[in-house]
Amino acid sequence: MAGFRHLPGYLSPDRQTRLLAGIREALVAAPLFVPAMPRTGKPFSVRMSNCGPLGWVSDRTGGYRYQAVHPDTGRPWPPMPTMLVEIWGDVSGYPAPPEACLINYYAGGARMGSHRDADEEDEAAPVVSVSLGDDATFHVGGTRRTDPKQRLLLRSGDVVVLGGAARMSYHGVDRVHAGTSSLLPEGGRINLTLRRVTRA
Repeated sequence: MAGFRHLPGYLSPDRQTRLLAGIREALVAAPLFVPAMPRTGKPFSVRMSNCGPLGWVSDRTGGYRYQAVHPDTGRPWPPMPTMLVEIWGDVSGYPAPPEACLINYYAGGARMGSHRDADEEDEAAPVVSVSLGDDATFHVGGTRRTDPKQRLLLRSGDVVVLGGAARMSYHGVDRVHAGTSSLLPEGGRINLTLRRVTRA
């Protein structure tokens, strides 16, 4: 699909290690939490946090939304590591910096159902995703949930861009392949999703 780009091995092992250190520092200030589905209150299988001026959250009463503070601590989200801002500048083609970085941690058995990133004002701003840790089977389809899906393996250091016609495509993570990376001593996968929330 036009606008979908997979950039395998975009980050060298050294850059992955440095980025991971920056994310761990952010998680000290903004610990991982378990979001819940609107209406049902069913917990996600991933734990998440954010860095940047805004963070994406979800719960039973408020639904999907962006806010400036951590839902548990009430403190502002920590700043994004500089490397993430640089990656956005290199691959997004968008004239303004990202405002949110969603940090998803996938432990064993965690997955992400097919969804669209539709809570942002400007669909001209792409979604940029960075993989760290274990391999994951990722799928991307069309703008309807029932459209055919393409599946590919995302490895540590890969970057994915959803822009143009692919910006509103359904996508998700089918499974994480345990033990395929040594980057995270605790195992699992961290996915970093960069988004511009407001119009530039």
